[in-house]
Parts: sequence; C-alpha cells; structure tokens
Amino acid sequence: MEEFNLKVLEKLYRAPKDSHKGQNGKLLVIGGSELFHAASMWALEVASRIVDMVFYTSTPVNEAIVEKQKERFGDGIVVPKGELDEYLKEADCVVIGPGMVRGEETKKKVDSLLKKYPDKRWVIDGGALQMMDKELLTKTMIVTPHIKEFKRLFGVDKDGKMVKKMAEKYGCTIVLKGSEDVVCDGSKCVVNKTGNEGMTKGGTGDVLAGLIGGLYCKNEAFLAASCGVYLNGLAGDRLYSMVGPNFNASDLVKELPKVMAEVV
Repeated sequence: MEEFNLKVLEKLYRAPKDSHKGQNGKLLVIGGSELFHAASMWALEVASRIVDMVFYTSTPVNEAIVEKQKERFGDGIVVPKGELDEYLKEADCVVIGPGMVRGEETKKKVDSLLKKYPDKRWVIDGGALQMMDKELLTKTMIVTPHIKEFKRLFGVDKDGKMVKKMAEKYGCTIVLKGSEDVVCDGSKCVVNKTGNEGMTKGGTGDVLAGLIGGLYCKNEAFLAASCGVYLNGLAGDRLYSMVGPNFNASDLVKELPKVMAEVV
C-alpha cells in the first residue's frame, strides 16, 4: 500500500483571488447531544477556517451554546427549527455524527437523511457512523471509523485487504483511523503515517471529521480524505515537537491553519 504523497496537496482547491462569499464552500454539521457538547464544536471550528459558511443543527442545549460562541466560528449559522432540508440542500457537504449518542433516535435520523439525500456529499462520523445502515452507503459518502467502529459497521475485522474490499463493496470512501491511517475508495488506497500518541485524546477525531468535510466541499472524496488525515496528523506532530503529547483537540484546531499555510 502506498504512503501519502505530499505532491497531492498541490491538487487541493484554493480560493480564487476574486472569489466572493459562499463560493468557497458551505458545510452543514449535524451533531452534538446533551451528553457530548464539545465534539460538534471542534468540527465546526476547524471547518470555519476552510469554507465560507458553516451551518449547524443539534439538540436545543447545544444550539444555545453555539449561539453564544458564534465569534469562535465566524459565519456560523444555527439552522432554524424545521428548516434543515433547506440548509442541507444549500450545503456542498454535510458532516454528521460528531457528538451524537448511540441509540434508536440517532439511527432513525441518520438513516432517514442518508436515504433521502443519497447523492449529497457526506462525512459520516461518531454516533452516526455507529448506528447507520451500511446498505445506505454510496460513492459520495466518506466514513471515518476507528478499528472497533469499522468492525461494528462492516461486521468484519480490519486487515490489510479488508478496508479496500469494504470500500469496493459499498462504493464509499473509508478513512480507517489508527496509529497509521488507511484511506481507500475501492480503486486506490494510501496509508498516512503522520500523527502521534497525543492524538488519542477525545476530540481529535471530531477535528478530523470537520477538516475532511471542509475539504470535501470543494475537492473530490479521496483527495479530501487523504489530505485531511495527513494534515491533521501533521498538525499533531507540530504540537508534539513543542509540548510532547500534552495537547488537546482545541490546540489541534488552532495549529491546523498554520500547518496548512505552510504546506498547502
């Protein structure tokens, strides 16, 4: 399996000098719960550094928190009650799952949206990933499991060939998170070796989901996913060089723009 090639970063979309607001990506984040408040906000914050507009929908308690913290993600808009479909249609990509709890309510919501919008660009993470029906996967969907979530979703153990096999079978892009990340879309795979033990902390996967979603707004799925895992890990490595493993997801969000300014 090939390692990530740095030259691929040159293919990423760059905002034109004469671009206008909204032209460089609109992302919808569906996530959060009364149990997990911060997860979806990490996804929101990192995405707001990449795209022009971030829309957000969650439980009422989380929406209230985001309303108070809007300055943290610029042009973020909390989706008004009853208007999810309008914003979902407007968004270039949807990240679903950060901070969502496992349960039938999550499963019902996720499956109904994936069934209704199978051609939308989706990044499926966290609780949504753990509860979804894998038969709903399409070529426009990116899933971001760790090893246990991979087995839960696909019903098989991960090995060297299984990630590609599942990507082929279900026609999706898989980002298998681990000490080395594996990204497959069925026809091609890459392994990413950036990252370190400091990134085992809660929230770093939510940052990755928001990063991939932001990139997926204006790039193809495999490019967004493979560049996303590389950049996320590189930001973690930069932090490690300064403070060892003593950093968190919020530090990662702040470091990513600096890293991207240097290498993208």
